[in-house]
Formats: sequence, C-alpha cells, structure tokens
Amino acid sequence: MIKSWMVIGGVAFLVALAANFITPSDRQWFKRLQRPRWLTFEGAIPIIWTVIFICGAWSAYIVWENDPGTTTTWLMMGLYLLLEIVTIAYTPVMFRLRSLKVGTILGGTGFIISVLLILAVLTISGWAALLLVPYLLWSPIGTYTTWQMASLNPQDI
Repeated sequence: MIKSWMVIGGVAFLVALAANFITPSDRQWFKRLQRPRWLTFEGAIPIIWTVIFICGAWSAYIVWENDPGTTTTWLMMGLYLLLEIVTIAYTPVMFRLRSLKVGTILGGTGFIISVLLILAVLTISGWAALLLVPYLLWSPIGTYTTWQMASLNPQDI
C-alpha cells in the first residue's frame, strides 16, 4: 500500500522538477545581473529551499493524517500545491521572461499564500503550522533580494 507521505513527497518532488525548465541563455541572463553587496549567502539558497520544501511536505503530511480524504483536507492539499507551484514558478518564469519584477511578484504571492495556509493549518495542527514558519521567514528575504536586484538592474525589470 502506498503511504500518504510517499504521495505527498512524490508530488512535491515532481512539481519541484519544473524548476529545471530553464535554458543556458536563461542562466546566463541571471548570472550577469548585479546583486546587492550583502548577498553573500547565494550558494546556500538551494539548501535553504530544500529544507523549506521538506518542512512544507511534512506539514502537509500532518494535515492529511489528521483527517484523511475529507473535502477540507483535499482543499488544504490544493493550497499546499498552489504554494509550491507559485514558489517553483519563480525561477523558470522569471528567467524566461527575463523580468525581476515578475520574480518579485511571484515571491510576494508565495508569501501571501503562505500566510493564508498557516492561518488555515493552525486550526488543524500547531506543529503543521510551525513547519511552515521557515517559508514565512525566508520568502520575504528572497522577495526583497529580487526587488533589490531589480533596482540594481533597471533594464531587467
């Protein structure tokens, strides 16, 4: 029998694969952009997001196991999925459109969805809500960084 954590983890992994839909020219565009001087942690960003996605999947698992298969739980899973899709869309959409403004909007949208998700999850499980806090803390940092890069690269807004 397939366990719920396997399905949740599998879906999260499949959605995350969409971040790889970028071309070498997309990467070149991003590499040539000026960055804020304080951005010294860029190499850690993939690790940070990996931890955040693991926490998000674990949170979804807790919510699912609390009341599996109900309409409310399925709606919650849809909200988790929407948050991951918006988050993963940041890189390929921003790169393809070569627009830091779009990246900033996607980052802000993810933050708003995460706030709504935390508020909804809090009524179900404090632990599940707590596991979403890393997203809530990190998302504004990434969004602010993209916004700062837009001011340093006005041709790429």
